[in-house]
Amino acid sequence: MTTVLNNLTTCNDFIAEFEKVIKKPKTTPSSVYYTGVDLGTACVVLAVLDENRRPVAGAYRYADVVKDGMVVDYIGAIDIVRQLKEELEEKLATTLIYAAAAIPPNTDDLDSGAIKNVVQAAGFELTSVLDEPTAANQLLKIENGVIVDIGGGTTGISIMQEGNVCKIADEATGGTHLSLVISGSYSMSFDQAELYKRQQENHQELLVVLKPVIEKISSIITRQIDGFDVSAIYLVGGTACLTGIEKVIENTTKITTLKPINPMFATPLGIALSCTDHKGGQ
Repeated sequence: MTTVLNNLTTCNDFIAEFEKVIKKPKTTPSSVYYTGVDLGTACVVLAVLDENRRPVAGAYRYADVVKDGMVVDYIGAIDIVRQLKEELEEKLATTLIYAAAAIPPNTDDLDSGAIKNVVQAAGFELTSVLDEPTAANQLLKIENGVIVDIGGGTTGISIMQEGNVCKIADEATGGTHLSLVISGSYSMSFDQAELYKRQQENHQELLVVLKPVIEKISSIITRQIDGFDVSAIYLVGGTACLTGIEKVIENTTKITTLKPINPMFATPLGIALSCTDHKGGQ
């Protein structure tokens, strides 16, 4: 457990550093920049690292160009990634060349081509594409445990043993489902529910309303890890930002459940850490 907490502390420090450079980029020139592009269901995030693999800039934008891990607005996705890229290039006074991307587990045959095309059409050389929970582990560095990426439409799971991925899975249920419950319970539009969910001051009351959906996510985790010796669950993804979600999952699964300080940034930073300066991802 000491190693686990040390890894989480290192992860939290890295995320905190990234949050700072989103507000104030580090403009000291670097010989190369590595960009992670995270096309999420609710949010598109770009994370930029320097030659020493430290955060130097970042930007994000809430959008609905992706549904359940699939690109549904191809042109809109390209425009957003290109705009964020140009915004960061202006701040850093450089051209961002290399990028990596990620997709939900087991969706390579379905949509990886679209993700690749979006990143390339936005002006990047794509160097790698990996599944989202595995990408997050580039930052978390979990040797044994399960990484659960709770996105907008799906929950991705990556089981780690001895530092190796031994199983990946992806099932429907995520932030979209939480927003639908909020919309019905509070007689709000879906968009209003999304905004209401993002406000941390609402989380305590929402946790009661959303408990059945969170328990469903817990049942997905329990089913996918059946037969594996899992001592800890690590939550990442925008939906994991819901205050207290880890406690509900821990109580349901009876497994220690942890999350970084801002789970939304774990995956894009992990993607950036997987980026190289060698063209690939074709």
